[in-house]
Amino acid sequence: MSLKATLLFIVRRLAAMAVLMVVLSFAVFSLVYLAPGDAVDALLGGKSSTPELVASLKEEYHLNEPFFTQYWIWARDALHFDFGASTQTTLPVTDEIGARFGSSVFLGVYAYVLTLLFGVVPGIIAALRRRRAVDRGLVAGAVVTLSTPPFVLGILLLYLFAVVVPVFPAAGKGEGFLDQLWHLTLPAVALALTISAFLLRHTRASMIGVLDQDYVAFARARGLASRRIMLRYLLRNALIPVVTVSGVLLTYFVTGAVLVESTFSLGGLGELLVQSAESGDLPMIQGLTLIIAVIIISANLLADLAYMAIDPRIRFERRS
Repeated sequence: MSLKATLLFIVRRLAAMAVLMVVLSFAVFSLVYLAPGDAVDALLGGKSSTPELVASLKEEYHLNEPFFTQYWIWARDALHFDFGASTQTTLPVTDEIGARFGSSVFLGVYAYVLTLLFGVVPGIIAALRRRRAVDRGLVAGAVVTLSTPPFVLGILLLYLFAVVVPVFPAAGKGEGFLDQLWHLTLPAVALALTISAFLLRHTRASMIGVLDQDYVAFARARGLASRRIMLRYLLRNALIPVVTVSGVLLTYFVTGAVLVESTFSLGGLGELLVQSAESGDLPMIQGLTLIIAVIIISANLLADLAYMAIDPRIRFERRS
């Protein structure tokens, strides 16, 4: 794909993302009015109120204005990452999210890299050694790992490598890149193992499907080098479905690792979202939902761009 076509595709996707974010932001803002009771009750989160507090909330959140005016003011502030104050801590939502965002992203990217390492590479080896002892051993190990919840693996790793053999820290996020890398190794491995088992099976099935294609047999009959066949014919075609799954996995690692975060006392975005839902902290839920939506949409865009990097034959053409 030419540079012009690639830029056009990115612009179109960004425009679609903007429209999607507008629709989603409207739905998220409406949570205040969909909650039981009136908007003030939803913002109070079950706390007792006084006339002065009710008047203050109505002024702060412009509740005396028409609905669409309220949405416009809220959306304008949200564009500047101003989601108001948490009803539980009274601190700005942005500050609360910012304090946890860095460690969640670090953990998510770390677990994502380990998942690709533990899932894609063994999956390729299993496909190339199909029906042999190596293949059966890897598939059996994947089935066992896939059947084990991540937080159970986290507890096991915590016991083995932080208690029995105290190699890694038992809790905390660390300070600085290397210290964070050291502290987050066990939770990242706990997250990566279960998902990498799924990715291993997915990669193996995709590779076997490509290995059975006629063009691979013709390439071998022409006497092409094994390395060239692997890079040009096998990986380029087999990894396209894997990239599709990987985009979703990155989002899950950043925002969905609630139990693992709790096991290692990390206090990431996933745990914050659960706590906010339990306490009815609507400003926090609104801010987190939009942040998570941006992460999901961005991950899907990166996955689409990875398609073009892996296989330039893929074309994104304008459809009516």
